[in-house]
Amino acid sequence: MNLDQFDLGEFMQDVGRAGFTMMLKIDHERLRDRGKPWTVLLSAPQPAGSVVMRGDLRTLEECLRAVISHLESVPGDRAWLELYR
Repeated sequence: MNLDQFDLGEFMQDVGRAGFTMMLKIDHERLRDRGKPWTVLLSAPQPAGSVVMRGDLRTLEECLRAVISHLESVPGDRAWLELYR
């Protein structure tokens, strides 16, 4: 994955179009403490918007790889993920 060529906005829109909600955040305190400053949450519409994936990771790239990997494991048409590998 090359983040210089990765369109994060388009990716998140595609995740939304696929019926998921995705939240991505960075925590300045964990960044300063050299922890795992990135958090990603992925939830599905059923049942009741439950969180299907949560990760606290070291890099943005790790977050994106985790989301892609999780989405690949969920039933449904995920051919669009090929654009982001």
